[in-house]
Amino acid sequence: MANKTLTRMDLSEAVFREVGLSRNESADLVESVLEHMSDALVKGEQVKISSFGTFSVREKSARVGRNPKTGEEVPIMPRRVLTFRPSHLMKDRVAAGNRR
Repeated sequence: MANKTLTRMDLSEAVFREVGLSRNESADLVESVLEHMSDALVKGEQVKISSFGTFSVREKSARVGRNPKTGEEVPIMPRRVLTFRPSHLMKDRVAAGNRR
């Protein structure tokens, strides 16, 4: 399997080809969508994209971890983490790609 990364430029190029906007308008559209998603997540809102999945922010509480090299206990501060939960359609589509 090829290790290809889908970039913002790839997305804007796809919008350019599929929708017919100019390259600059396509890039602006992709940036705008990603900015709206980021802003919503920063506010603690969920971002649900039908047939794709749901992005959400989860609060993790403080806990005691352990340095794997020394075994020393280290406090881990509370933090917010980004999570993604794929839709069933996305899971099925990815699984079908494994059977090729």
